[in-house]
Amino acid sequence: MATSCLHPFSEESPRTSQLFGILGKLHLLFLAVLVLFPQLLLAQWNATIGAQSDDLGRQALAFLPNEIWIHAGESITWTMAANEGHTVTFLTSGQIRPPFTVECPGFSAPSAIFDGSTCVTSGLLFQGDKFTVVFPVPGNFKLVCLVHEGMTGTIHVFDPSQSLPHDQAFYDREAQRESADFLGVEVAGVMNHQHHLENSVIAGHGETVANGGGSDSLSVMRFSDQGITVHAGDTIEWTNDDPTTTHTITFGPEPQDLVDPSSNVTVDADGARHGVLYSPSDAVHSGFIQAAPQDRTGLAQSPSGVTRFRLTFNKPGIYPYICSLHDVLGMKGSVVVLP
Repeated sequence: MATSCLHPFSEESPRTSQLFGILGKLHLLFLAVLVLFPQLLLAQWNATIGAQSDDLGRQALAFLPNEIWIHAGESITWTMAANEGHTVTFLTSGQIRPPFTVECPGFSAPSAIFDGSTCVTSGLLFQGDKFTVVFPVPGNFKLVCLVHEGMTGTIHVFDPSQSLPHDQAFYDREAQRESADFLGVEVAGVMNHQHHLENSVIAGHGETVANGGGSDSLSVMRFSDQGITVHAGDTIEWTNDDPTTTHTITFGPEPQDLVDPSSNVTVDADGARHGVLYSPSDAVHSGFIQAAPQDRTGLAQSPSGVTRFRLTFNKPGIYPYICSLHDVLGMKGSVVVLP
């Protein structure tokens, strides 16, 4: 009888053990959810970098939007929407702004955590690229692009106990509205104006705007007269009318050093650079043509920028040229020199 009484219990033991195993796993899963649930509640915000026209000629140099409120511990993912390169950069307070080629020394990662103590940057981003930054502590942090000095924003990081003024849908609408505003700006009349010389070309035009979050700009990456005709012995003057964006005037192969002018360029009495071409096969490079940065109280005054480049053509022919920085966006032109 004892044997028969124990028999049912021995059959149910594996089932009981299996049940306890399942309950144990559910218990561990429940504990994991309790630990991870606060993290799952943290919002992951999204924003856009840049906007452009269909022909790539108009570039909105902007963080869209450039002012966002989030909670500590949350992240923002920026997505590039333009072909022009940008960075997502957070410098420390008082840090000297580095060139975009230097970035943040010692930092390299596809995403970052920024608490204000160490500089972080994305590196150069192009269309479709993404960069995510987590903000673990409250504060107000300035956002900059190392490529474009007039492209800034602000991230307001609140304590989780504080309410936020906007949701993601609001920021999406703002990004769309600001993008449409930038690309709809009428600048054709400005681009077509001719000044100083009859044979003159505007090498790019730009306008800068500001709001409570920072500043943004629109740059027109085009030469105003992409096909100009002159006679042998004439001189053409290119002027960069953009307050922030740099351009070049390059005939022939692109040099390795884009910043400095080629050796066959001299400087006129008014500070404009001047070159001479004797044949369509000759090469000349203006170097960077750009406006001077805005002066700031308490800092040394910056020198005047080199905004003009003149070129004299001594032989008939067709002379194609580009902006070495923005030719991929279609910033190209040609000069037809008649006898």
